[in-house]
Amino acid sequence: MTELITQTIWLVPFYGLIGAVLTLPWATGVITRTGPRPAAYFNLLMTLVASVHGGLIFWSTWQEPVRELVFHWLHIADLDISLAIEISPVSTGAMEIITSLSFFAQLYALGYMEKDWALARFFALVGIFEGAMAGIVLSNSLFLSYALLEILTLSTYLLVGFWYAQPLVVTAARDAFLTKRVGDVLLLMGVVALATMAGTLNFNELYDWAGTAHLSPAIATLLGLALIAGPIGKCAQFPLHLWLDEAMEGPNPASVLRNSLVVCCGAYVLVKLLPILALSPVTLWVLVGIGSVTAIGESLVAIAQIDIKRSLSHTTSAYLGLVFISVGMGRADVAFSLLLAHAVAKAILFMSVGSIIFTTNNQNLTELGGLWSRMPATTTAFVVGTAGMSGLIPLGGYWAFSEGINAFWGNHPWLVAIFLVVDGLTILGLTRVFRLVFLGSPQMKTKRAPEVAWPMAFPMVGLTIVTLLMPLILQRLSLLPTAAYEYITELPQLLLSGASAIGCIVGSIIYLPKTWSRSVIAPVKFFQDLLAYDFYIDKLYRFTVVFAVGSLAKISYWIDRNVVDGLVNFIGLATVFSGQSLKYNVSGKSQFYLLTILLGISLLALFMSLPFSQWSLSDWSLEQWSLIRGS
Repeated sequence: MTELITQTIWLVPFYGLIGAVLTLPWATGVITRTGPRPAAYFNLLMTLVASVHGGLIFWSTWQEPVRELVFHWLHIADLDISLAIEISPVSTGAMEIITSLSFFAQLYALGYMEKDWALARFFALVGIFEGAMAGIVLSNSLFLSYALLEILTLSTYLLVGFWYAQPLVVTAARDAFLTKRVGDVLLLMGVVALATMAGTLNFNELYDWAGTAHLSPAIATLLGLALIAGPIGKCAQFPLHLWLDEAMEGPNPASVLRNSLVVCCGAYVLVKLLPILALSPVTLWVLVGIGSVTAIGESLVAIAQIDIKRSLSHTTSAYLGLVFISVGMGRADVAFSLLLAHAVAKAILFMSVGSIIFTTNNQNLTELGGLWSRMPATTTAFVVGTAGMSGLIPLGGYWAFSEGINAFWGNHPWLVAIFLVVDGLTILGLTRVFRLVFLGSPQMKTKRAPEVAWPMAFPMVGLTIVTLLMPLILQRLSLLPTAAYEYITELPQLLLSGASAIGCIVGSIIYLPKTWSRSVIAPVKFFQDLLAYDFYIDKLYRFTVVFAVGSLAKISYWIDRNVVDGLVNFIGLATVFSGQSLKYNVSGKSQFYLLTILLGISLLALFMSLPFSQWSLSDWSLEQWSLIRGS
């Protein structure tokens, strides 16, 4: 029975797709009398089945050797494209996290979007989202992973642009799609090049090839840079990080999945590519550099935001920056620990933020306040999510940060400093949000804000309990260090606790008047705007990349309109003019036509009979040339 359950692991990604198909009658308007809620129920049921099936597979594969299922999709001559699925504790555990968090997010969406006329369409898109993510973590083929990443890009575009009647939403969806396409196109180049060089796209065979490959440094670097471009876009890393901030225009339940799981899928593929990326040390250091810049920069940017969702979205990019640093240093274990801690904690934070927006119809930090006594479940979820995501002992974030700091303590202390700075800035920013939203005097829009209904409260409370129990879960999974209680008294862990405490204290005591949302003091306003507008990178792109592409497009348009079209139009006019001129030679006399044909044939025969090919300068003497010139 256990073997049968394991062999049907390929069904788990299809459950979400089946739910999406079942919602089509409501999403397309074929069924209207029942309302869209039955579509949501179908999707919830299929996601629950996926979660139960995935849980059984995870427990049956725990501490079992890694296995692989291979489906040969296309086999022609030397070309063999197969779809490989990895059955291991890591892949099945990641799949279970995806299906479980997706179930909680969908149950939350049932309450958040209960009055939305397009509820069925939303759940259909979430089903596709879920299926693609589950397939990515199970995939053991780069070809399959790339195809599923493309589905994620399309799903992101559709979910960000869900409320397509709003101009800002359309712009955000377009920018998110095009930004990701930049990374996807470069990744496709890397996939094609890798398939040509290695002759396969299955990860196990690629690892064997990488162990014996002898590539020139230039080729290895170009290949590595192309392969990391896709994860850079998916994980919202510099310089392709702007899309995640704009994606907050979409529905909040989609933001729950996007910030907790979708970005992690890109990082998961990056970890799978690590043995191939190790062929180029330059690529690994590029990962470290990109991760460092994104981690510190986005942590600072998050502090200056006044939109509550955008503030949290920047912390997502910062956290994934630490994952990129870990992958660049070859520490996949640290990367997985950070992804696990981040996924659950960020889901709680976005659920609590969504509850605030749902109740107050507002997401401006300067217009909120005094909600802690009115929304106790939401307040508790936000506090626990903050603690679980940061280095506060003893929740999951603390152990993830500790593992990273210990990994780099001896040889790379500057990376330890980055981890500590990001941890301090993250908790400082989240403490700032907590003070502005939950503490202080109630504002006009928060005086009568009630707690949310059970469909939204139950997922928050459930994930809050999971976050609080995360140390026990990690211990059960043998992911905690031995002698954990002695471990926390070592110097790296004391520094981590100190950084978290400093960030929390500074965030608690710093002066935060409402007028500081846009200060009139020139130096303060300069730095505040610098961070609030993400170091003006958007404007920098407008004056460089966008300007260059636009100018090139205008030049191409002018050449096409005037040169190419002009030449074609000239030939057309010449043909028309010649035809119009020749029609006057039509006399209707057959002898004239016969004479014309004979003259044409004679001229053609004379031209062909001339011995042009036999002419040679060597046959002519200087005297003959002089006679000709003299005559």
